Amino acid sequence: MSATGPLSAGPRSGGRTPAWELRATPTTAEETQALGAALGRILEAGDLVVLTGALGAGKTTFTQGLGAGLGVRGGIISPTFVLVRIHPNLPDGPRPGGPDLVHVDGYRLEGEGEVEDLDLENWADSSVTVVEWGRGLVEGLAESWLDIELDRGPLPGIGGGAAGADPEVDFDPTGAEASVDEEYDDDEPRLVVVRGFGPRWGEPPALPGATAPERSGDAR
Repeated sequence: MSATGPLSAGPRSGGRTPAWELRATPTTAEETQALGAALGRILEAGDLVVLTGALGAGKTTFTQGLGAGLGVRGGIISPTFVLVRIHPNLPDGPRPGGPDLVHVDGYRLEGEGEVEDLDLENWADSSVTVVEWGRGLVEGLAESWLDIELDRGPLPGIGGGAAGADPEVDFDPTGAEASVDEEYDDDEPRLVVVRGFGPRWGEPPALPGATAPERSGDAR
């Protein structure tokens, strides 16, 4: 994996600007899972992770790695129809006594009222909450959060990849694709952008192959 691309302004999340940004380009599903696992090993109870990306970008693949790093029960798949899946910590896993994983699919959620109906606050303080399609909906659950965006291309300086589609409209939950798990094409690299918000994430974590992109005007 390697860092890539110039720093853009990036999306404001929850009406706030990120404290920092990291970028990495995993080229296989295994590398994407390794990135997620590295993050999972440092997450604690109360942490919130918001995932954005088109169908097949690797959101669920990333979450599988994150769950392995957390040491929770496996079998992580997209929670599209169930909306919320809870993966408990494994007493004989790599982090016994660690937090559970609450895995949420926010695609069908249309506002804060529907988010409140899920009662995520009941688990927010004692678990790690990962929300796919959650940008702009769930940031109020925590004072700090990570916003992670996955893009399957075309990527700056990297050949191949699918046409860059708008991640918010690329997935039709009523279509045929809605009944299958998110697929990951090992031949396509991903751009993974991690942004930190709030005091918990005042400094970026050490993630394999991820570095801060150069800001415009940094190079001399």
